[in-house]
Amino acid sequence: MCTLCLVTTVSGAQLRAGPPAQSDVDGLLQELQKPYLDLFRASMTPRFAATMLEQARRKLTESREQCLRRFKARAKGQERALAVAQDKLRTQASRLSEAERHGLHCEIQNLRVARSQVQMVIDHAIPVAYQNREAKLDLIERWPAEYVAIQQTLATGAQRTRRWSDVEDIGFREVARDQDQDVRDGEDAVKQLRVTGLLPRELEDDAVRGYVRQLAERIAARSDVHVPLRVTVLDSKEINAFALPGGFLFVERGLVEATDDEAQLAGVLAHEMSHVAARHAHKLMQRETIASIFYQAAQVAAVILTGGVVGVGMYYALQYGFYGLGLAIDLKLLGVSREFELEADQLGAQYAWNAGYDTTGFVRFFDKMATRVGYVNGISWFHSPPPFYERMRQIQRELAFLPARPSPVVTTPAFDAMKAALARISARATEEEAKRPSLVAPEQGCPPLPPEYQPDQPIDTLCPPPRTPPSSVPSSPRC
Repeated sequence: MCTLCLVTTVSGAQLRAGPPAQSDVDGLLQELQKPYLDLFRASMTPRFAATMLEQARRKLTESREQCLRRFKARAKGQERALAVAQDKLRTQASRLSEAERHGLHCEIQNLRVARSQVQMVIDHAIPVAYQNREAKLDLIERWPAEYVAIQQTLATGAQRTRRWSDVEDIGFREVARDQDQDVRDGEDAVKQLRVTGLLPRELEDDAVRGYVRQLAERIAARSDVHVPLRVTVLDSKEINAFALPGGFLFVERGLVEATDDEAQLAGVLAHEMSHVAARHAHKLMQRETIASIFYQAAQVAAVILTGGVVGVGMYYALQYGFYGLGLAIDLKLLGVSREFELEADQLGAQYAWNAGYDTTGFVRFFDKMATRVGYVNGISWFHSPPPFYERMRQIQRELAFLPARPSPVVTTPAFDAMKAALARISARATEEEAKRPSLVAPEQGCPPLPPEYQPDQPIDTLCPPPRTPPSSVPSSPRC
């Protein structure tokens, strides 16, 4: 037999020797479109050779750089056009007719909007999309060995030695002492958010508020949170949820809308409660720093309320009708750091499990956000996280170590009823926003501007992945 035919077939795929064929690499890149959970199930054993993985990684890098170059060139063109229009307004203002002035105002306004949209694609959409793809490639490459290690750990019972392995004692164990000492910090933080005008108004619908609060309280009762939980649903399209010190949990309307089932929402709430239980914000900051944290937030609010522009991120957030609160709050106040996000991922999985929910909910929501939606409304969701694969790996390991639960909850009729009520609220909010004066579009009567990028638009429609060119290397000999 020829040497190159001595390959091992695993799960229906061959580990090929020599340079990968064009169809192989393109097929591997197509694999990156699959959900994380599907890839975890399919990658328990190696499926692709190292040469193929490396070529796919190079293609991803090439695609990302091409995409960035394209949009950076577009941004420069918009800057030049904006400078020309503003110069014309400055030098010809006294000679312009009312119609000409209106047309020039509309041109400048539309160029500013287009510039902010393109910059948001550069700063958020492209990085998130490619981080997600690279994480899935890492999964395909590294999970087979990780899976073997997990099985060995389970076989020896060594999972009982991991941190916070005592899941039977959730609610009675001590994850972090003195949670009650954070309540005053949380109260101060909420007060400052309201004073600065950065906190969106509370959603007034009792059905939605009541549902979210009951769900959060159910999870909290089966968590390590030992302070009263105060849940507020904010009337904002931003896809975000955050917990302030001392048990103050804020959930924005956009996040509830984005969830597909109760387990997804439960997974997000459990994650945020974990920051409270582990006192992450306290470990990142001291109480005396709250004033300085909110001094910057107050400056942001002042510029917003006077109609100014606070960077393209906030500018774009305002265009889409949400506050961009996640862009303004200091991450120390939210307990966000690489180490603490991984801890919250682990504890959040435990709390969702202990409350009886399908523990894949958080992973499925994360996948949806990174793959299909959330590049604009959800930019706060990806605030300086650990690498995507590291987070997915951490959660998957924890799920493997948790005892099986019979019939975990995926969704309920109460969730469906809440979503129906929320759809009506969102429709009314959209109508109201259309009538409301815009801080970023004060000139009325301008022709509509086609958006550079829709909030739920996949990155592939903007930057089609390059196809692998036909290989000039002779194909492997047949047996």
